[in-house]
Amino acid sequence: MLFATNYKIRMKDLLQKEFNKIYNKEADNAYFSPGRVNLIGEHIDYNGGLVMPCAITFGTYLLVSPNEDNLFRFRSLNFEDKLDIPLQKSYTKTGESWFNYPLGIIEYFLEGGHPLQGLDMLFYGDIPISSGLSSSASIEVVTAFALNDLMDSGYSKLDMVKLSKSVENNFIGVNCGIMDQFAVAFGEKNKALVLNCDTLDYQAVDSNLGDYILAIINTNKPRKLAESKYNERVQECQAALTALQQELDINNLCDIDTTTFNKYSHLITEQVIYKRAKHVIEENDRVKLAAVALGNNDLAEFGRLMFASHDSLRDLYGVSGVELDTIAAYCKTDANVAGARMTGAGFGGCAIALVKENAFDNFSKNVIEFYTNKIGYAPSVYSSLIGDGVGAFSLVGSLQ
Repeated sequence: MLFATNYKIRMKDLLQKEFNKIYNKEADNAYFSPGRVNLIGEHIDYNGGLVMPCAITFGTYLLVSPNEDNLFRFRSLNFEDKLDIPLQKSYTKTGESWFNYPLGIIEYFLEGGHPLQGLDMLFYGDIPISSGLSSSASIEVVTAFALNDLMDSGYSKLDMVKLSKSVENNFIGVNCGIMDQFAVAFGEKNKALVLNCDTLDYQAVDSNLGDYILAIINTNKPRKLAESKYNERVQECQAALTALQQELDINNLCDIDTTTFNKYSHLITEQVIYKRAKHVIEENDRVKLAAVALGNNDLAEFGRLMFASHDSLRDLYGVSGVELDTIAAYCKTDANVAGARMTGAGFGGCAIALVKENAFDNFSKNVIEFYTNKIGYAPSVYSSLIGDGVGAFSLVGSLQ
């Protein structure tokens, strides 16, 4: 299903009605932040390398109005959990509820010395929950953008990205890199971002998919990132880096290429740690090749690199699983698929595939049947445009 401008127009009308129903008033402002998929370059962002994400047309909507009650009121159309909390000097994480993400953003604005006021907020996300499409980063960035806009706090977009990452790391407790927040903030329509996660330099690469579209296949196996082995992989990569630093002057695993790694890999004595590092360094090299292929409209080569990425994530990094592997296995048999791979942290979540647009309906039907027969329940299959990053939109007339 393709999400276009008319979808968002219908959505804003629905959300305004829901806001009125909850708060008995109209919302003054509205914002949207997308989710993201990573086209290639997985588990690279916390290793100082290159990733290639793009914003998608699913995301998080936020409607908001100030109140005179000095209260932050959090409501969501996705969750029953809600919170009314007074404006105070600081906040801490409360349980595992969704509102910890915007609450963490508020805490970091206060830490930065930015005065706030009471707000009535309504969130709605059309990103499948726990799918690996960065719903948490989407919530964080849309909240930061809204507060910055409403309170004239003077943050740049990059400031808001860094702040949102800090919330994820220190308030929520997930050792993620910066890719997710960066992609949902800086995304551009019909462009992929080649982002250096160490320097934060990036290039927007034209993504002419030609006769192909981006298919997103949700395994419907929920993954809770903070409870997964994600943090364990971060620690394993640090162990590999420490071993290599015995003879190499490097700050990140991705400071070296595959040739250099092969020369010094004997320094890593544990097989599991070796495999983790091998994936990271080879994957970083794959991103460089993928950027060239995409820039040359060589989708066959780009697809080959996608498949190679998935194989490495399965065999070397150990973050795939039977659900994601089943999708990749089907895609290798379908002549209308140029390439496919898991996307996101893994442990469930989503895979992506480049599928010929005129074959998408058949692809969807066939991959659902193949997966259901193997796994026992159906995946969900979507198609998405490559969309813009975070922004405000008007609640009157056309979208800005």
